[in-house]
This record gives sequence, structure tokens and C-alpha cells, in this order.
Amino acid sequence: MISTWSEWKRYPRPGRGDNLEAPISPGIYEVRIAGTGALYSFGAVDNLAQALALLPVGSKSWLGRRDTSDVPDLEYRTCATSSKAAAERMIGRRETYLSGAA
Repeated sequence: MISTWSEWKRYPRPGRGDNLEAPISPGIYEVRIAGTGALYSFGAVDNLAQALALLPVGSKSWLGRRDTSDVPDLEYRTCATSSKAAAERMIGRRETYLSGAA
């Protein structure tokens, strides 16, 4: 299976009713701050849709509601794989390449 990254998509902002578009399968996700491209979150997971939906974004007020004033403008992309182990191997190869050992 040749895995490819999806296009970058806007991460849903709390209270706006936006939806996530992600596979319900294992893979790798990457979330970045839209304005700067700085990495916000990255990981290999068993369920991409669930992991992105549960990503902690912003802070909760003392009433238990999300404070939308400090939520960064985020975007995300996914790369589906056949298993979480396959996703972890891909991350390992990426880290080896970036360290110059490849």
C-alpha cells in the first residue's frame, strides 16, 4: 500500500459546526498553525478521525466551556496506512532521513 498525504484542511473551530474529514483507519496526522506553519501536533494512531476529534485545542473556562478566544487557526492533513505499526515505521524512516543517516 502506497500511502500519500491528504491536502491541508482547516481544523474545525469550536462553536462553528465545522466537520473533520479524516479516515476511520490507522495512519499519521499532522496539525500545524496555519499562519506560521509551525507544528502543533503530530502522531501515529489507530483511528485518524478519532485522534483529530479528541485533539486538545484551546483551554476550558471554569464553566467547562471552550474559550474560543485563544484557539489558534489550525490546519491538518492525514496519511492513512494499513496499521498503526506501518505508520510508526514511516515516522521512523522520516526521522532517519531527516537526521542524515539515510
